[in-house]
Amino acid sequence: MKIGASVSINAVPDVPIIHPDDDLVNIIASRLKVQAGDIVVVASKLVSRAQGRFVREDDVVPGPRAIALAQKVDKEPWLVELILRESVGVSRAAPGVLIVRHRLGFVCANAGIDRSNVGGQDTVLLLPVDPDGFAADLRRGVARLCGVDVGVIVSDSHGRPFRVGAQGVAIGVCGVPA
Repeated sequence: MKIGASVSINAVPDVPIIHPDDDLVNIIASRLKVQAGDIVVVASKLVSRAQGRFVREDDVVPGPRAIALAQKVDKEPWLVELILRESVGVSRAAPGVLIVRHRLGFVCANAGIDRSNVGGQDTVLLLPVDPDGFAADLRRGVARLCGVDVGVIVSDSHGRPFRVGAQGVAIGVCGVPA
């Protein structure tokens, strides 16, 4: 950013609760007031909801590895099974802690699986299938509906190992200048 430049942050107005198979690109793009060069940031949870990435406990059968690891980390076996399915490797496993290398390439706790605001403790939401692909789709949708070229970031929050708090992380990007 050059000296004297400014940044403004604006929420997209009137976004409804997103359900599986909702056309999230049109929902967002049709509500934007953007200029060329703006950057649109979308929470990964919205993308996951539109992709139907909900999983219920009853739909998961934990395998022997998940059952053993669940005892070590003091987590539910069905949840550990999902964490393992979404991961390419375990980086750290200790009571209350399961840090993995996610299939999307980053290291995070519990494979980024979210339990908040998804319909109860027996339901979780997985991260999006292809955040970069969604970012590219949204960029094209904004160009079509708004007539401008924007950058798009799909963001998620990750816990900070050994510290209290969370940080915003870009898990999907398209058209954002380096």
